[in-house]
Amino acid sequence: MKQQVIEAIKANIAQYPNFYITDIAGLNAEQTATLRRDCFNEGIKLTVVKNTLFHKVIKDSGNAEMDLLSATLEGNTAIMYTEAPANPAKLIKKYQKAGSEKPALKGAYVQECAFVGADKLEALINIKSREELIGEIVGMLNAPIQNVLSALQGAGQKIVGVLETLEEKKN
Repeated sequence: MKQQVIEAIKANIAQYPNFYITDIAGLNAEQTATLRRDCFNEGIKLTVVKNTLFHKVIKDSGNAEMDLLSATLEGNTAIMYTEAPANPAKLIKKYQKAGSEKPALKGAYVQECAFVGADKLEALINIKSREELIGEIVGMLNAPIQNVLSALQGAGQKIVGVLETLEEKKN
């Protein structure tokens, strides 16, 4: 049974490049159901795990960065798996703004970097996805080209205007 759970955790880590380690202890059934629904709507897979089993998965991964998260595996632990790196952080922040202490961030593994501690929440909220970064780079590269084209068009119109003026004076 334990080996099946370990294999399921490994499969989730392989499928989802980012995961958050959280504490949802103390939520009643209704609050847990609401959290699960909100997670589903945000593309987050929420699972409760035993610390010893998740710790084994981290150790077996051989990933030194991921191993930094072992210290967060105390108390009750729920894992939020996601493809969108900032979604769980934004969801946790939403719950905090509503006055809830849970889910509480313990740590996260996002874009191959470990973030340990609840104080990393704001940094995680501001992480951009790969697609967002590519869009920004394309936008930055596109802006100078647009400026050059505008300058050339403007200069071309000025030259036409000067030539027309010269033509009128000639006649």
